[in-house]
Amino acid sequence: YGQLLKPNLSFLVVFSSVIAYLLVPGVHFELSKVIILFAGGMLVTGAANAINQILEKDSDRLMKRTMFRPLPDARMQRAEAWLFALLTAFAGAALLALSFNLLTGILSLVSLLLYAFAYTPLKKISPIAVLVGAIPGAMPPLLGWVAATNRIGFEGAGTGGWILFAVQFFWQFPHFWSIAWVAYDDYAKAGIKLLPSSAGRTSFTGLQCMLYSLVLIPISMLPRLHMTGVIGMSVAIVMGIIYFYTSYLFYQHNDEKSARRVMFASFFYLPIVLIAYLLDKTVLV
Repeated sequence: YGQLLKPNLSFLVVFSSVIAYLLVPGVHFELSKVIILFAGGMLVTGAANAINQILEKDSDRLMKRTMFRPLPDARMQRAEAWLFALLTAFAGAALLALSFNLLTGILSLVSLLLYAFAYTPLKKISPIAVLVGAIPGAMPPLLGWVAATNRIGFEGAGTGGWILFAVQFFWQFPHFWSIAWVAYDDYAKAGIKLLPSSAGRTSFTGLQCMLYSLVLIPISMLPRLHMTGVIGMSVAIVMGIIYFYTSYLFYQHNDEKSARRVMFASFFYLPIVLIAYLLDKTVLV
């Protein structure tokens, strides 16, 4: 069940949701609220990961990195996995809806549906899957913001959530593509198409990483308008420059070492930037 939920991946997703919740002006740290938001997010995200594994059971059997997951390894049947996924999904969404607001619960299910039933099947059809997957991938901070404000509009109290959504949205492209480059051979066995070029491991992937990481720098400065101070913004700029530089090296060398460099930079970027925003939180509206 732990493997089915992918707790490591789920943790990073839920972490961004909790940070976004705490960044809302006027919201203070309450352990009970944070625990509930974390638990509800883990349940829904884990359910999305479980459904992903159910739908990709046959593909997972072909890849070294996934062949020993419970479904391809025949340690669990599809019916059991579906039951577990549905129970965790609705339990998580209900917990969020009852503890915060209905909009938060609905958003969590929308995110799950996009990830499981749009992104997952598209992975075998077109690289546009990365764009589609980036939408549910960027929803956790929006979800955390909505949990505190009960607003999703592009004006007033809803603006901050969309800014954090944009930061996480653009962060994902170099993250996804660097992983897809490193795991290209494994993905090819399963017919998964995530690299931006149909030619495979070309320098075009590094170029795209450069473009998205460059756009991310000014976007990561926007929280200065609503939720963080100069220090938080400065940390985001520095991390963005590092992210861009590793992408530039990836474009230059187009090898596994440089792809892994981008991948590890992406792992550090998001938690460091979000924590910096929070530690330098302001009360600007």
